[in-house]
Amino acid sequence: MAKPTILTVDDDPGVSRAIARDLRRRYGDRYRVLRAPSGEEAMEALREVKLRGEPLAVMIADYRMPTMNGVQFLEAAMDLFPLARRVLLTAYADTGAAIDAINIVDLDHYLLKPWSPPEENLYPVLDSLLELWTNAPERGAGETRIVGHRWSAPSFAVREFLARNLVPYRWIAADEPEGRRLLDAAGLSADDVPLVITSEGKTLQSPTEAELAAQVGLSTTPASDFYDVVVIGAGPAGLGAAVYAASEGLRTVLVERSATGGQAGQSSRIENYLGFPDGVSGAQLTDRARRQATRFGAEILSAREVVALEAAGAGRVLRFSDGTSIGAHTVVLATGVSYRRLEGEGLNEFTGAGVFYGSASFEAANCSGQDVYIVGGANSAGQAAVYFSRYARRVHLLVRGADLIRSMSYYLVQQISAIDNIEVHPHTEVTGGEGDRHLQRLTLRDNRTGDVVTTETSWLFIFIGAEPPTDWLDGVVARDGRGFVLTGPDLLTEGERPAHWPLSRDPYHLETSVPGVFAAGDVRADSVKRVASAVGEGAMAVSLVHRYLEAP
Repeated sequence: MAKPTILTVDDDPGVSRAIARDLRRRYGDRYRVLRAPSGEEAMEALREVKLRGEPLAVMIADYRMPTMNGVQFLEAAMDLFPLARRVLLTAYADTGAAIDAINIVDLDHYLLKPWSPPEENLYPVLDSLLELWTNAPERGAGETRIVGHRWSAPSFAVREFLARNLVPYRWIAADEPEGRRLLDAAGLSADDVPLVITSEGKTLQSPTEAELAAQVGLSTTPASDFYDVVVIGAGPAGLGAAVYAASEGLRTVLVERSATGGQAGQSSRIENYLGFPDGVSGAQLTDRARRQATRFGAEILSAREVVALEAAGAGRVLRFSDGTSIGAHTVVLATGVSYRRLEGEGLNEFTGAGVFYGSASFEAANCSGQDVYIVGGANSAGQAAVYFSRYARRVHLLVRGADLIRSMSYYLVQQISAIDNIEVHPHTEVTGGEGDRHLQRLTLRDNRTGDVVTTETSWLFIFIGAEPPTDWLDGVVARDGRGFVLTGPDLLTEGERPAHWPLSRDPYHLETSVPGVFAAGDVRADSVKRVASAVGEGAMAVSLVHRYLEAP
């Protein structure tokens, strides 16, 4: 197999030779280092690499180049190699442009010239990016393929599951020649979509998430029947708990019903998380956290739904929807929250066919040149608006209140106000949707005047409120009136411990009404709904797990 390529683009011959020399010295035994003097020639080189079926790992482009600057080149190159990592070479005066490029081309890193010594300023960056690329290899002959209809909700569900679990796939429309050929080969018709063809050539017709996970390399079966700690939910809180628990030697398993990352994993850009001054996408943060947890020895089970929690002496038993179970000394509940369903006539029938909960960022390219409507006034809605503004003709942000100031971070409000094709509609609610097999029209109401208007659109993304998925805990752990899990001091009534509390001490700060069962992140009552606080609570829960294991 051909070596993966690292491509550098710089119109300054001296800089071009220097970076190619440094790259070959470090990576020449494993990678082919290719350099080009302009964006146009680099694109020609990339087309040749693509035609030969060779992988591209990293692209490093100088910002200041005539005709096609570095950002323009990286944006064009993304169409050929969307999974290649992207680096921009800049001077000190260009750092503003580099930061802007993070949103334009999802830039992985920018390097200031000169990068000497490379051992400190170049190689650590490239080592990290090459590791990321290696763990998400370029799509090729062994790719997973999905055949489906654009407005098919089951087809959308398969795409969303793979995208959120960072599994590369190729989408093929059922009415295209290739799609028809694949359906014929599988003995299926266009009514039998979605059809999934795995990298080994196995066909799956309308697979469940568990079936899909098992076939694309995601772990679904626990390696043991008993653990020190079971973490339920793989959002920031759950990933944080898994990393800290596994790194401290606890036998740890992380169980996720759908996809790692939770709501944060769907974010196109998180800009206020400590340690990432230029922002980081939810997918990137999730990928790094997941790899970190597995490196420390945590197991991660995908597409497994926990439906019951039972106390069994000193242990805790968790039962899955398929009837199997695992046991543990302790449990961390980190199931997060789900977006609340939008009530409106006709909307439910278009879920996955024009109506989407969360960003569904992989649909962005399909929105090109069209009007997109986003419902919600918090950060997740604002981040989605900024992201979709790169593709859509116009983004309409619908909020029930008078403005965004009360519910959205200041930095995000400022970003939105500076983007010409984002329009904020205050005091606006969606009351219904219409269409033939997919969403085509929305009915909007002004909640001050009652005036109603109908608008044409096929794209509605919803980010409203949050509901904790905790019905399965009813009668087991104490919850508040909205379903959020009560912990620590909130369990005490006039200084009295909860009924049936068996221990002589008060519940620990993140401990639920069942000893040894802790809650962290958004699922916990009165928690701070931020990525950083969720990660912190996950880590804090592990410290309390240690305390519990030492002396229950």
